[in-house]
Amino acid sequence: MRAFNCDHCGHLVFFDSTCCVHCGSTLAFVPEWLRMAALTPALPTGAAAVPAVQALPTAAPATELWQAMDAGHTGSGRWRLCSNHTTYQACNFAVPADDPQTLCISCRQTRWLPDLSDPANLRRWKVIEDAKRRLFYTLARLHLTRLDGVAAPEFEFLADQPGQPVMTGHRSGTIVLNVTEADDDERTRRRMALHEPYRTLIGHLRHESGHFYWDVLVHAQPHALEQFRALFGDERQDYGQALQAHYHVGPAGPYGWEEQHVSAYATAHPWEDWAETWAHYLHMVDLMETAASYRTQLTIPGELGPHTMQDPFTPQGRNFDAMLRAWVPLTLLLNSLNRSLGQDHAYPFALSSGAITKLRFVHDLLTPYQPAAR
Repeated sequence: MRAFNCDHCGHLVFFDSTCCVHCGSTLAFVPEWLRMAALTPALPTGAAAVPAVQALPTAAPATELWQAMDAGHTGSGRWRLCSNHTTYQACNFAVPADDPQTLCISCRQTRWLPDLSDPANLRRWKVIEDAKRRLFYTLARLHLTRLDGVAAPEFEFLADQPGQPVMTGHRSGTIVLNVTEADDDERTRRRMALHEPYRTLIGHLRHESGHFYWDVLVHAQPHALEQFRALFGDERQDYGQALQAHYHVGPAGPYGWEEQHVSAYATAHPWEDWAETWAHYLHMVDLMETAASYRTQLTIPGELGPHTMQDPFTPQGRNFDAMLRAWVPLTLLLNSLNRSLGQDHAYPFALSSGAITKLRFVHDLLTPYQPAAR
């Protein structure tokens, strides 16, 4: 994700910020602009805007209107704060003043919540919604949200009930997540039990969104479906039997899975291979956008010339081969920095030529949705 700046004072701010720590300005993320905006209480129509410094209130009325401090730079408009902010301090997205919805475009995609009177569930939900907003941002950068007129998934965040465990997954356009995945200890326990090298909330959401967009981008397009089957296999094979066979082999996967897949789980079924590949592509573009936003240049010892990170969402950074050339140095640096702090590899993967071919398929499938291709 890109770095943001307060458009009142220019100081660095972040995607989840609600207040600039430098100048104290109120901040909110405006989905229509895909940027953070410094806000001030809206003045009557026709009145001149007077820059003001006002920290985001902890219990502002959902109907209170705000406007951008720097209207000339960010555009005009009036906004309300998402009601999940005003009620729970759980969101920092803005809602257009004329929108009849009180929830922002991200929060309104959540159809079902656990019992929020339970403090543990409230904490879990806030963490999950933060990850979901990050997914929204990447999908918006790829022009795959309702803002772009494209179908988007809905979400259910559920807690286990006696005799009714919740299985994380995707069904009929809805992504279901067990809220205990927000607990670091539980997520680590499951990762170790399944011999997974990587398990995160954003990883879950990216993977499950892949199942949703398979219906939208692959199944709905005969030519794409034909290419998919040539690369990933025939998805019409029995899904339940395929999963049983996968877990019979064991979660570590069959011998040599690395030659064609991004993960062992991707071997379970063509749908899972696609979802794992899709999630990996979202990992790539998000990390590369972050590196480019910080103007990262790096040189691998013994190699010639620095690698300059390009924003993969811009025309000059969208070339897939160029992305791959920069990807290996970037992940080497990332893992080396992590090891310097005594942490495991942040990126515990090695991409084979077979996995790269599948990632290229995802990249090419998304190209028509990018502005330069329209």
